Amino acid sequence: MRAGHRAGRPSTESLRAPDRRRLYEQLAARLLDYVEVTGLGVGDRLPSERDLAAALQVSRASVRQATVALEVRGTLEVRHGDGIYLSSLPNDSGRLMELMTQRHRLPAILEAREALETQLAALAAARRTEADIAAMDSALEAMAADIDADGLGEEGDRLFHEAVTRTARSALLADFMTALAVPISETRRSSLGEPGRPPRSLNAHRRILEAIRRGDAPGARQAMRRHVKMVADIGLLRWSAVEPESDRSG
Repeated sequence: MRAGHRAGRPSTESLRAPDRRRLYEQLAARLLDYVEVTGLGVGDRLPSERDLAAALQVSRASVRQATVALEVRGTLEVRHGDGIYLSSLPNDSGRLMELMTQRHRLPAILEAREALETQLAALAAARRTEADIAAMDSALEAMAADIDADGLGEEGDRLFHEAVTRTARSALLADFMTALAVPISETRRSSLGEPGRPPRSLNAHRRILEAIRRGDAPGARQAMRRHVKMVADIGLLRWSAVEPESDRSG
């Protein structure tokens, strides 16, 4: 049995608090160190988010940002309600190739999202009912409550976009959105995992809703476009598999 991986509650004793510069990146580095020091293998479970936060002396929100960053890079898998698992070793070249494939695929997914969802938002503004607005309000209330509770607001985000799609009343566009559900979920999780992103995303959703509420189709289209552009600003698309010379030379 590998050191640090025993039945029951995983140990946090090899973890230490990071320095405060670019905190989520420092935390991610500490977690990678933990994987190596404890000899964890693919499929092994890490300590809980709560235990990691206590051991590293940071908030759970900071730990969540770090684990999402490592999930985007293919190293960890966060199973909601279950735990955090190692999905690949940090230097696993096969996973790196999979990651780079995902990186090249994401721009096309985001392009499709912009084309589909801007049109859906415009149609929703023209076709909304009071019940539709209530559903969107409810979704954003759930998103806000989750963010206030130190979450990412992922479920409320999903419910809001589903409500917009229903409100547009376009069966064909809805079919396209269903076909893209999994990759859209990937972009949502990557975006909401960016530091400081959840409250910004919530505000962007509120602007979309207000345009739909007042029946402003051009405004709804523009607000949705701005939101999808923000979603496109994610770590995976900024991250390079090759470190800059300045990083390697230190």
